[in-house]
Amino acid sequence: MIDLYSAATPNGYKVSIALEEMGIEYKLHELHLSTNEQKKPEFLVINPNGRIPAIIDKDNDDFNVFESGAILVYLAEKTGKFLPKDEKARSRVMQWLMFQMGGVGPMMGQANVFNRYFPEKIPTAIERYQKEGRRLFEVMNTQLEQTEYLAGDEYTIADMATWPWVRIYDWSGVDIEGLTHLQRWLDKIAERPAVQKGIMMPEPSNLSDEEKIKRIQQMVTK
Repeated sequence: MIDLYSAATPNGYKVSIALEEMGIEYKLHELHLSTNEQKKPEFLVINPNGRIPAIIDKDNDDFNVFESGAILVYLAEKTGKFLPKDEKARSRVMQWLMFQMGGVGPMMGQANVFNRYFPEKIPTAIERYQKEGRRLFEVMNTQLEQTEYLAGDEYTIADMATWPWVRIYDWSGVDIEGLTHLQRWLDKIAERPAVQKGIMMPEPSNLSDEEKIKRIQQMVTK
């Protein structure tokens, strides 16, 4: 049994997708970011950084794991799924996982902040992060021209980590026109039943876009 502390964000969905794909029993604890539940002392014991997602492995002496990439590796090693044992194949997965953690996630996150949430519009910042998002997508598109999935012809935790961020390209204002291999990859993963279930854990907020923006602006300026 895994306790999952999460919210309806791309980083949160990485882990719920992985748990669904790996067939691990888990209990979802949704944290409401707009009220800073992730900053409460009881959660900081689990994740000192005060961010989601985080897990507690109840079957391993209540072991805490935070940082989405670290959680994915932990779960893959625990189950023996979606992370090859072969040295080179494993390295390829880790390379693309780090590509997401160090590139796609941060750049798309900044594109979201400046395009949608920041109290004032700064065109140069918006353009910078949208262009960098597009560049990273082009790197992926080139890779996906040669392989079915990011790290090769097998679906892995690298895909689970990256797909929730790429799927929101339109919200971030990043253009994917002409990136046919990336689009094929997006569509193929979206068809997976575990992915469809994972992106509803927790369910997306039913707030209007305007209310979402207002609440996140409040968080950004705190």
